[in-house]
Amino acid sequence: MARIVMKFGGTSMADLDRIRAAARRIAAQVAAGDQVAVVVSAMAGVTNQLVGWCDALMELHDPREYDSVVATGEQVTSGLLAIALQAIGIESRSFHGWQIPLHTDGAHGRARIGRIEPDALLASMEQGVVPVVAGFQGLGPEGRITTLGRGGSDTSAVALAAALKADRCDIYTDVDGVYTTDPRIVAKARKLDKITYEEMLELASVGAKVLQTRSVELAMKERVRVQVLSSFTDGPAPREGALPGTLVVDEDEIVEKEIVAGIAYSRDEARLTVRRVPDRPGIAASVFGPLAEANVNVDMIVQSTGADGSTDMTFTVGKSDLARAQVLLGEMRETIRYEELLCDPDVAKISIVGVGMRSHAGVASTMFRTLSERQINIQVISTSEIKVSVLIANDYTELAVRALHSAYDLDV
Repeated sequence: MARIVMKFGGTSMADLDRIRAAARRIAAQVAAGDQVAVVVSAMAGVTNQLVGWCDALMELHDPREYDSVVATGEQVTSGLLAIALQAIGIESRSFHGWQIPLHTDGAHGRARIGRIEPDALLASMEQGVVPVVAGFQGLGPEGRITTLGRGGSDTSAVALAAALKADRCDIYTDVDGVYTTDPRIVAKARKLDKITYEEMLELASVGAKVLQTRSVELAMKERVRVQVLSSFTDGPAPREGALPGTLVVDEDEIVEKEIVAGIAYSRDEARLTVRRVPDRPGIAASVFGPLAEANVNVDMIVQSTGADGSTDMTFTVGKSDLARAQVLLGEMRETIRYEELLCDPDVAKISIVGVGMRSHAGVASTMFRTLSERQINIQVISTSEIKVSVLIANDYTELAVRALHSAYDLDV
């Protein structure tokens, strides 16, 4: 008997038919002899509607009341799924975050999980009652409902799997696994049977939408084995060795490590260049410090110094932060003493990711040569131990992804 946490996303909870389908899948898993706990997201589109209502009433709303409103989406689906399970003869009950309880800090709208008391869930499972947990939410230090930020239900599921000492956390979504790249762009993209925590974390952070970044960080920290699979097929997940999705695991579990496991892209990028800044100690802090204080996340950075003693700083931010970054830098012009501020929202970030890059030379040069052969200009480069990212003009995104997928022999 295995202990499995099953998490169903918004598309899997989109309407009553999808909820019934999820209930049948859970029932099949129970019939296979497993102990099951379930985590659910809100119905697709519901959280956006709830956020919109809060914004419409008051732009700078009370974040505690915001959490009280947006947490209701998951509370609805947890109750509906429990009812759907009861309707087919499976004993079940819903749990809200505060009923577990799942304790968080007090950062409303972006809370982080502190600890989980799993006794109530374990008791329910031991009695043969399937607990259905409202994801995305917890209990703050003041006794108020908190939410974990967008995509937080994945984090809830992984955290509960760790607390319950589950054998696996199955994330059911609208895709059947993790692919070498977006199959909508590259028809020859193939599904990976296994991928390392580090690779999945890098892919999630640079644009892949399969798993939420915080959930992968937590899975890696707690060594929770995560499987990504589709909720749009019938039947329970097969036993180990015949899993239908992609298993996210420790590097030691993968014998044949790909040099490049996947290629990701993000169009949610904007480039800023602060031109002709006096090159003096502390200048980088004077540019990036105020941006950090305003919660503007800076990603790729390149600095070049001219013979005249001035420097150009080019960096990227999310498109949603571009206007705020422009205003802040405009206000700091006299302090920083830059000559010109250039902005370009029409860019994309392309990334290659693979743990095999640690032990193979020439991976980055293959990327640069491939893009050069397609006349694609590289604007910014950033690297980590298992990732190389480049910034290019948005118009070349699909061409770059297809070319790199072939260059690294990822085509099926």
